[in-house]
Amino acid sequence: MHGTGNRLWLAAVLVAMSFWPGVALAASTITGTVTFDGKAPVLRPIAMDAEPVCAHKHTGPVPNEMLVLGNGNTMGNILVWVSKGLPAAKTWPVPTTPVVLDQNGCMYTPHVMGIMVGQAYRILNSDGILHNIHTLPKINPAFNRGQPATVKEATVTFPKAEANFPIKCDVHPWMNAFVGVFTHPFFSVTGADGKYTISGLDPGTYEITVWQERLGTQTASVTVGASDTKTQNFKFAVPAK
Repeated sequence: MHGTGNRLWLAAVLVAMSFWPGVALAASTITGTVTFDGKAPVLRPIAMDAEPVCAHKHTGPVPNEMLVLGNGNTMGNILVWVSKGLPAAKTWPVPTTPVVLDQNGCMYTPHVMGIMVGQAYRILNSDGILHNIHTLPKINPAFNRGQPATVKEATVTFPKAEANFPIKCDVHPWMNAFVGVFTHPFFSVTGADGKYTISGLDPGTYEITVWQERLGTQTASVTVGASDTKTQNFKFAVPAK
């Protein structure tokens, strides 16, 4: 009886909150698509002749992930996050599921990722050869550690927020990735379809920032109401010379 009563009480509270003036649940969403405007540059495939073990893992030319385009010039590997508008004193729980970076085929996968402060960052070595993980942050402590074939995984955390910084492999110079570290969960990375979704927001006005590794950042101000969904698209182009 107590369990049933508690569930009914909780349901009643949630219903009341949805109708009570001045009370709103964090149920708003900002979504959009990032596209590339203009003629895309032709990037040379990655040459892996120096590491035959990895070259043999690929059945064809390995595309350069510096610019990933889908149908209609949609852009992948775009980091999107809420950069302003969140309550300064509010905190959010850190996910217990780690963010995973895999070294497979002498490529870092994923190429761009977001993580929360204190969340486990699990680094895998699926190649069975010597790799090296060298972070280049400006705020977080840097680390530079080798990962030989016998070390299949390592786990670290980042203690401070930092919008994004590069990671490289000193053994294989074509390997690089980027990570953004946040105090909140309101971030996303686009796939090749260019789409992002940031949900669970309170009503309010937010600054949304998008970042591309060569084309820099853009921002937009978006206002959402209670249980609202707003669309904010972005478009990148190569700067005129």
